[in-house]
Amino acid sequence: MSDLLIRGRVLTFVAEPQGIDDTAAYRYFEDGAVLVRGGKVVDTGDHAVISKLAGADVEVADHRPNLVLPGLIDTHLHFPQTQAIASYGAQLLEWLNTYIFVEEQKFADAAHAGAVADRFFDELLSNGTTTAVAYCSVHPESVDAYFSAAEARGMRMVGGKVMMDRNAPDALRDTPQKGYDETKALIGKWHGRGRAHYAISPRFAITSTPEQMEMSQALVAENPTCYVQTHLSENHDEIAFATSLYPDAKDYTDIYARYGLLNERMLLGHCIHLSDREIGVLAETGSVGVFCPTSNLFLGSGLFDRDRFDKAGARWSVATDVGAGTSFSMLETMDEAYKVLHLRGQKLTPFNSFYRMTLGNARALGLEKHIGSLHAGADADIVVLDSSAKTAMEYRMRTAKSLLEELFILQTMGDDRCVAEVYVAGKAMKGKGAKRAAAASRLLETA
Repeated sequence: MSDLLIRGRVLTFVAEPQGIDDTAAYRYFEDGAVLVRGGKVVDTGDHAVISKLAGADVEVADHRPNLVLPGLIDTHLHFPQTQAIASYGAQLLEWLNTYIFVEEQKFADAAHAGAVADRFFDELLSNGTTTAVAYCSVHPESVDAYFSAAEARGMRMVGGKVMMDRNAPDALRDTPQKGYDETKALIGKWHGRGRAHYAISPRFAITSTPEQMEMSQALVAENPTCYVQTHLSENHDEIAFATSLYPDAKDYTDIYARYGLLNERMLLGHCIHLSDREIGVLAETGSVGVFCPTSNLFLGSGLFDRDRFDKAGARWSVATDVGAGTSFSMLETMDEAYKVLHLRGQKLTPFNSFYRMTLGNARALGLEKHIGSLHAGADADIVVLDSSAKTAMEYRMRTAKSLLEELFILQTMGDDRCVAEVYVAGKAMKGKGAKRAAAASRLLETA
């Protein structure tokens, strides 16, 4: 693979911004470049310096005047719900039973799972997302489709089979032993293969018996490098139902704590209605609360309280939560995150938004050595953003006088149309590159 010099206005974070004037938190190069070799970043800096390092014969991708950033990261979504976005008129539990459980039954069919996986990854890439953490369905076929499609595109992805043995349709229930056996086999097949990471995935306490939670505990103990993902405190009715099923638990969070599931690799979707005690437990265990603003607004679930997390020293990340989430776009997601926090009386600066979509979410996954920034040795997962892609944005940009303003315009008005190019491990994935990747995925699935 030949070297590639990606030129543009380069922005990458090195720390969490502590305010709009915290220039030490990021590196910005007005005429910048990223040198890529063998799918990795060799160096990032001013074009005049990096071009000399690259040499005269290097291939150049000139994206001026667009912004060049690390690929965006999504820490919670549901791959089988790709075709269930915009399902009308219900809160969480009714929505699951009316729409989602019906949709997920289709994934017993490997051909259907493969077709949806293709579309799912195309949507991620078209929105500039190069790494995501997703739930598959209860069917091993869905996990194979998910990781096969990711592998064909060379993407670093996290995912796993949902485990459910109660309070779901018969066609979506496994058993504690079956859930354990299938998950163990899938970990053996996919975890650590290429850029794949497995997530042990009991859906949530409502759909898992104590016996299945014990099996989840065993899987986590046996596979300490795997992620764990589940849902926590999204909806008041959910909380009441979950705690009624585990009456000995102190609260909802304590259900997962009792089974040894809370650790620094645990991703807990939503975490809206937590007590101070519960947030304290997340802080003590290093578990990550995942803020899903478009989903929380769509289902009427509630408003995430970032300041309580920060005050307690608890970790949090941001995610789309497709299909209750209403967009694959992390830009649109951060727009809603800004509004949710505004309603809480809390501020989210543009620099903090772009930090969260990149290095912040990478740190939540413990993958900051690999993704989330453009440091030397990082995976060359890169997104190029056009701040004038829409006519209204172009008109607004005529008055923008700073990087801060530009980032807020992108966050507030941006969507997939602003994604000019995406690189995965140094390979361009839009246009012809994306078509080649999709074709490769289909060949892999039929092999």
